[in-house]
Amino acid sequence: MQIYLDYSATTPTRPEAICAMQDALTQDWGNPSSIHEWGQRAATVVEKARMQVCNLINAPADSLIFTAGGTEADNLAIMGVTRHYQTPQHLIISAVEHSAISKTVELLEQWGWGVTRLPVDRLGRVNPEDLKSALRPNTVLVSVIYGQSEVGTVQPIEELGAIARAAGVLFHVDGVQVVGRLPVNVQALPVDLLSLSSHKIYGPQGAGALYVRDGLELVPLLTGGGQESNRRSGTQAVPAIAGFGVAAELAMEEMLTETPRLVQLRDRLFDLLADTPELIPTGDRLHRLPHHVSFCLREDAHSRRSQPISGRAIVRQMNLAGIAISSGSACSSGKLNPSPVLLAMGYSPTEATAAVRLTLGRHTTSADIDWTAMVLKQVLARLMPELALARL
Repeated sequence: MQIYLDYSATTPTRPEAICAMQDALTQDWGNPSSIHEWGQRAATVVEKARMQVCNLINAPADSLIFTAGGTEADNLAIMGVTRHYQTPQHLIISAVEHSAISKTVELLEQWGWGVTRLPVDRLGRVNPEDLKSALRPNTVLVSVIYGQSEVGTVQPIEELGAIARAAGVLFHVDGVQVVGRLPVNVQALPVDLLSLSSHKIYGPQGAGALYVRDGLELVPLLTGGGQESNRRSGTQAVPAIAGFGVAAELAMEEMLTETPRLVQLRDRLFDLLADTPELIPTGDRLHRLPHHVSFCLREDAHSRRSQPISGRAIVRQMNLAGIAISSGSACSSGKLNPSPVLLAMGYSPTEATAAVRLTLGRHTTSADIDWTAMVLKQVLARLMPELALARL
């Protein structure tokens, strides 16, 4: 039995998106910047996809820049704003950002920028009052992830954005895990920039987008032919963009039924594992991505072992059983490093190295959830036989 539960990492490209990509590859393969018929057919494909993606977040068509993915969109948002300034200023991010933001900001720090990282509580949530306190006269940008990919916590974006807007500070949101899973309306949200990604919503890898509020000018990361209204040079990846557009359109159509279904499956998995004392649920159960389940192992679960159990060890054992999940720990030079996100949430280094994430999607069934819960309990019993015996 094969079960894929790593939908936050990537989703399988849906057949409808593949069909659109095939049409672009075989029929509309021209360069969209060319003015002849072949080029204009390709340009029409790009603009149709732009409308489809914009409709998903209720954005004007001219507000969207196509990129090569969510990482580029995040980088364009941060660097596109900060490169306006010849002298370093100040910006604010949360302590639980995706590396596409945190690594970019580390680079800015090396160039002299002041950076404040907002703390989070045990559930991974930012306190809006902390944002108010962190603002400075030279703060030019706030960037906060909407839905945390590792622990599933959804941030109070409306409150945070309102605070930034009242202070006259630009507000960027990494919406990669949220868009297509929860309703997003950039006309109602106080956001100036929002990143999104195709392969998180059953579109192809290699396509993403950045929403940019009207009137906001960015310094491009890429210069050249002036594509994307001079905001992102380079010939557009027409097939990937076509697939992205179809995936966005279908995500919007299916969200009203798919999101509640995922919430029900998510909560079922949490409930089935609630009698496993070694597991600590991580993240916020109330303010949470609809498809996201995550745990770490309690500190005392490692006490009788010569070496702690890592999240990667659990992932490998689940993979042997035919179930794909992921861990939050990172491997550098053969050494496991604890998750920075869990450390920021107050977990110990041991607990932060023993974290796993199970994320559900459109192919996940109730039977998958039941089987996964049973197998995960068996894996933990094999890895920690002394604790399993203690419960007998």
